[in-house]
Parts: sequence; structure tokens; C-alpha cells
Amino acid sequence: MSKLQEAFRLFDEYNMHDPRTLEWEGTTYPVEYAYALRLYDWVLKLQPDAGEELLLASRSQHIGRWEMPRESYPEGREPYLKWRKDLAQHHATVTARLMQQAGYSDEQIARVSEIILKKRIKVDAEVQTMENALCLVFLEYQYEDFRKKYEGDPEKMVNILYKSLLKMDAHGHSFALKLNYSEGGLELIKQALTRMTK
Repeated sequence: MSKLQEAFRLFDEYNMHDPRTLEWEGTTYPVEYAYALRLYDWVLKLQPDAGEELLLASRSQHIGRWEMPRESYPEGREPYLKWRKDLAQHHATVTARLMQQAGYSDEQIARVSEIILKKRIKVDAEVQTMENALCLVFLEYQYEDFRKKYEGDPEKMVNILYKSLLKMDAHGHSFALKLNYSEGGLELIKQALTRMTK
């Protein structure tokens, strides 16, 4: 077994402990395991020649997410931002430990951490690919259900989409526009993209 395969095995084994489950293509998966597979697939679609560190980051980007739930922090924007920052560091820490176990060097571990922590987004091409993939997973698998929460306030949903699409680049947008949406869902995405060009 290669180091990459061993790291994937360790990541997947860890994420399979997620007590939350979802149904996907007729099979029940632990949530973060399914998420990791989806993110990995999107990274390969966006960048078929993706390097080893990017592939490792894609498979571990949200590793152990259930161990630090949003409810463990107070309500409000500042606690939310602290939760997001602490959560990203948790993912990087767990990934580093498992990569070390799989035999990776400190340099490779540091590089994967940079991608997971999304350092130098819009500048670092691999970090940008990761951000595109994260947004595309949301759009493909979560967006239609998520927007139902804001059916009475479409402007708020357009604003959320605008912020997500703003993190992506033109390459990511080209994939986003090819996804299957409901008529109403597509209209909101078009509105968000139009706002970006103003």
C-alpha cells in the first residue's frame, strides 16, 4: 500500500466514526465520510492532474468535524468566526497526526495544512481549487435544501450565494453553471452572478 493509500485509509476510517448519517445513491454513509468522497471527486474534476498534497487535503478537509459542533460555542458572529477558525485548525491537527502515521514528511504535512487552512486563497492555485471544490459540493448536494429555509427571503439567499461565488474563480463558475438546479434555484444563482459583474 502506498503512503497516499494508507493516508486515505486512515482519513476514511476516522471519518467513518461520524455518528451522523446521510443517504446517498441508495446507501447510508457517515456524513463526513460522504463529504470527503464528494470533495475528493470535485477536486479531480477541477484538476485531473492534482498533486498529492491537494488530494490529501481534499480527503481530510473536514475530518472530525462532528467533534467540534457549532452548538459548543455561543451564538453571534464573533463566536461563529472563532468556531470556524478553531474547527479548521482541528482538521489540520488531526490530518497532520494521521499523515505522520502514514509516513509523510514534515514539509508535506505543512503543505497540506496550508491548503486545509486556505492560506493565500486567490493566490495559491491549489488553495483556489480547494475553495472551488468546497463551493461546488455545497451547490450540488446542499444548496436546494438549504435555500428552502429562505423561501420567504430570496434576497438573503442571493447574498449567501454571492459570498460563496465570490470565493470561486472563473474555472469554478464554469462548473457551477453546469449543475442541475430547480428553475427557482438557478434563477437565484444567476442573480448572484449578475451582482458580481456590477
